[in-house]
Amino acid sequence: MKDRAAETRLFEQAPIVRAILALAIPTVISQIILVIYNMADTFFIGLTGSDARITAVTVCMPAFMFLSAISNLFGVGGASVIARALGAGDERTARNAASFAFWGCAAVTLLYAAAARLGMDAFVNLLGGSAPEVHAEACQYLIWTVVLGGLATAWNALLGHLVRSEGRSLQAGFGIALGGVLNIGLDPLFMFVLLPKGREVMGAAIATSLSNLIATLYFLAVIARNRRRSVLSLRPRAEALRGGIPGDVLATGLPACLMTLCENISYAVLDNLMALSGMLMQAGLGVAKKVNMLAHCMARGMSQGVLPLIGYNYASGNHRRMRSAVVIATSISVSLAAACMAACLLFSRGMIGVFIQHKSDSLVYGARFLRILCLGGPFSACAYGVISFFQAVGESRKSFVLAILRKGVLDIPLMFLLLRRIPVYGIVWATPIADVLCCAAAVALFTAFIRHLSPEAGLGRALPRRA
Repeated sequence: MKDRAAETRLFEQAPIVRAILALAIPTVISQIILVIYNMADTFFIGLTGSDARITAVTVCMPAFMFLSAISNLFGVGGASVIARALGAGDERTARNAASFAFWGCAAVTLLYAAAARLGMDAFVNLLGGSAPEVHAEACQYLIWTVVLGGLATAWNALLGHLVRSEGRSLQAGFGIALGGVLNIGLDPLFMFVLLPKGREVMGAAIATSLSNLIATLYFLAVIARNRRRSVLSLRPRAEALRGGIPGDVLATGLPACLMTLCENISYAVLDNLMALSGMLMQAGLGVAKKVNMLAHCMARGMSQGVLPLIGYNYASGNHRRMRSAVVIATSISVSLAAACMAACLLFSRGMIGVFIQHKSDSLVYGARFLRILCLGGPFSACAYGVISFFQAVGESRKSFVLAILRKGVLDIPLMFLLLRRIPVYGIVWATPIADVLCCAAAVALFTAFIRHLSPEAGLGRALPRRA
């Protein structure tokens, strides 16, 4: 039980900045590597000189990222319940929550993969891949990443959340990073060596699925090796379906799921609207979105890293330490996002030029779109921090409201409204404007919630009642 004692000291006694950095740095690094490997696909496909292939991978991003929505539903919800259970000294609930999250994620992912395969053509067209030269490549990509590799991808992200919930942030970060590093190495191997010319998109997809499978096997090995010192249990348990556990996991994880799902819907609407202006603009936008992901993923990594710390101290009643963790972690996220914004404003053409190296107007459009998108980064980082806080403490309604505000309720109507006012660029401006408005709402909700908490209160409704 030596490891458990060390993790308890980290949650309860370590200086708050040290605790935040210990939990968040591995997660942030792993998220950065995820962005790099996501960019690697675009970089290597860009070497083919085909705007159609770049567009194919771009339009598939929402469908692929829906796997993240599923893993967030069970992973963020499960991690929150586990962290709060540990803070309350209830290891039994923690074990049952881990079991429910693991098998629930598997069931939903397999249903999604089956539906994607049955409706593949209509699905790709809905995502904005109706152009004949784009459609076939996009279908290939989805078959390998969603239909065949979907379960490994979803489990990889889910297990990262569960391992992190115990305070094992370094092991969680290594597992997520492992998948990213492997993908970067496997991309050129499958794209340019093992598969014939013209199959580059398929090669990128196979590399992605294989790297996620290896990372999933790593996580399963970590859990098996630490089974005597860990509360994580992946065995199917009938008890996991009782005691309010499914409801608490799903209610807490739903905002995280919806935030990712609404992001995917928003990106699909954006791609479809941009497709009306031509493939060059659509390709430029796709690259700009991927470059802009860096600031968002660092903020997401910071918020995911400190979620167990927040949930644990909320459940144990140490609200002063909980509040400090939220404020400090969010301040760091906003600072990192501001630095990314400055870099994108100053070096937008050079950043887009890394991925679009052939002479094409898509590079010019991509640079312009990046300068617009990056303006929302610091505001989005602040909103991420508050959404994660409400997830950690089990305030699912508040996190739900903020999640759908950020993507869906605000930005999609703004796209249609601004497209009429500012052709082409108006639909891109909708994203940073929505980020600013969501940030304002997040700060207001967080301030009101904190005002009603005493620094050292009891457990309140930190955990569901068990039957």
